[in-house]
Amino acid sequence: MSENLLTSLNESQRIAAQHIDGPLLILAGAGSGKTKTITTRLAYLISIGIDPRSILTLTFTNKAASEMRERAFNMLDSSMINTPPLLCTFHKFGLLFLKFHISELGRKNNFIIIDTDDKKRVLKSLDKDITTSLLVSEISKYKNSLMTPSEAKSAAQLKLYQQIAEIYEQYEEYLEKNNLVDFDDLLLLPYKILKNNENLAKEISQKYQYIMVDEYQDTNELQYRLLRLLCSDHNNLCVVGDDDQSIYGWRGATIKNILNFSEHFENTIVVKLEENYRSTDTILNHANQLIEHNRDRLGKKLIGTRVKGDSIKVYESQDENEETRKIVEDIRKLIDSGENPKNIAILFRVNALSRSLEEGFNKAGLHYKLVGGMKFYERSEIKDLIAYFRILTNSNDNFSVKRIINKPKRGIGKTTIDKLEAKSIETGKSIFDLIQNLDSDEISAIVGKKNSRTLKVFEASILDLKELLSESKMKFLDSFEETFDYRASYDNLPDGFERQANIDEFYGYIRDYFIQNPHLDLKDFLNEIALESENDDYSGEAVSMMSIHASKGLEFKKLFIIGFEEGFFPITGDGCDLEEERRLGYVALTRAMDNLTLSFVHSRFYKGKRTSLVKSRFLSECGLIKGSLTIEKQSGFKKGDLVQHKIFGMGRVEKATNAGKDYKLTINFGGTKRDILSSFVEKA
Repeated sequence: MSENLLTSLNESQRIAAQHIDGPLLILAGAGSGKTKTITTRLAYLISIGIDPRSILTLTFTNKAASEMRERAFNMLDSSMINTPPLLCTFHKFGLLFLKFHISELGRKNNFIIIDTDDKKRVLKSLDKDITTSLLVSEISKYKNSLMTPSEAKSAAQLKLYQQIAEIYEQYEEYLEKNNLVDFDDLLLLPYKILKNNENLAKEISQKYQYIMVDEYQDTNELQYRLLRLLCSDHNNLCVVGDDDQSIYGWRGATIKNILNFSEHFENTIVVKLEENYRSTDTILNHANQLIEHNRDRLGKKLIGTRVKGDSIKVYESQDENEETRKIVEDIRKLIDSGENPKNIAILFRVNALSRSLEEGFNKAGLHYKLVGGMKFYERSEIKDLIAYFRILTNSNDNFSVKRIINKPKRGIGKTTIDKLEAKSIETGKSIFDLIQNLDSDEISAIVGKKNSRTLKVFEASILDLKELLSESKMKFLDSFEETFDYRASYDNLPDGFERQANIDEFYGYIRDYFIQNPHLDLKDFLNEIALESENDDYSGEAVSMMSIHASKGLEFKKLFIIGFEEGFFPITGDGCDLEEERRLGYVALTRAMDNLTLSFVHSRFYKGKRTSLVKSRFLSECGLIKGSLTIEKQSGFKKGDLVQHKIFGMGRVEKATNAGKDYKLTINFGGTKRDILSSFVEKA
């Protein structure tokens, strides 16, 4: 059985799939059968008698996890997998772990996960002056680089960062008090628990004897540290990834995790998957030429297994309107000749470039879909329903109560909500507790008679629904809409039809969830949807338009990439990482299977004014137009990075400049500025 699994693999894939003990790095080039290799390895381990319960496979998206599970299980006899191996995202693993072990932190396991939108609201309630998106980003950076609020305070030099560190402290207190967990906590809290409990770390490590990680180049410092703890009792860690496709540095991913894997884990076996089954030789040749300009890479070359293919087209246009006309004309010809629109895509580095494309497609009557628009669960009408359902699972959730206490409108204004919240803070009781436990006169004293009656009706409705939920989940759903008329509240609004369609979709989805999972409850549903990932809803038969980031993992027969101008692709200027931009170029080119067209313009209308542009250096670097080969140094450091020095401690980079083979960094260490060479510091 185990030998049969390996018959369709090439030599490198077979070596990787048969590796059992010790650390393994599968360096998988674009289109080289990465998923096939790792799923075959999973099936192979089970086929030779390894207990499926001892195998843990971690991915970055639910879609990847589902695809791997299906492919691996299809290779095996069902009798071999009575208890399936755990195959899930990092965050889902964190959620499952916390359900059993959050008590180690003195917290209860009825915690609620908050998403980015919730996080913004909490932070806005703590500070209205600092831009919320900056707070979200900085606090996430702190957590993923394992910095506590007190460490963030001592590392902060500028007044702004001192304020952010203080808000971070308040935010953490708020989360703990309300038993809330944000996405970063799903990794950070398990790390803290395992770090502080050696016996538990050993027990979990013994439970999962074989660990596999997909897309290892996208892991951050926290994920690496967590993996070290999960491997504390063994060294059986297999990671698969591609350093040339590490494109999430802005999100905290650390390319050094994959570059230094062999140093982190002794006796690592490295297997390179270089045979590409997706693109023509011509496309691969130019992608290879482009990525060879990077220095921070382990080094491999994609080898074609298909035909040579057509040459890559390069379009030069005066402006975005001419560019759009050329692309629309090409796509119309492709569709007229019988090409399915789902095989065609247009990629861009900057989302703003989609405007002229959308306009051009609409005028031409061509169908398109913009992949990566507002996500379903981020729409306000859906967020409101989720807040209602959260209150039904945890009535102490002040945050959710405040969101929906006046939705649909019931006359409860901001002043009333502020009074309730002030009383909640004063008494140490949740808002719902106050409404429930104070009599009408006591509430009237706080919010007035009319509001008091309204709040008591609200309380009664929630309690009735709670009781009904414990009896029948389906009856509860019917009764919920009857009780609050939430859907009907959008009847006469301009966009009411669209919003009601979303509400119907949500109700339909939750019903289906309960039918498919009769043993699970509303809390499980809420935690599940909080983990929905970016590309999980990708489908349809229109021409796709998307950012290069959104295209990762996808492939298209006919591909157009626009915006090959300096400043647009690559993005240039202070704080940009040119090597990561080049990796994005490599990812973009290798999405194409048969035909590829690149486009640049001399000017664009952007941010309210027409700007003259220069064509991208990437066009010459990949050998499509004349230009010299220039291999540039890359420090991996940029303005704003937190760094650690052995003697001076934690500091923040204020400037990075060339200094021979190294980079000179101007670093602010607690108010003292020093010029230090980049080889003497590490990112914090």
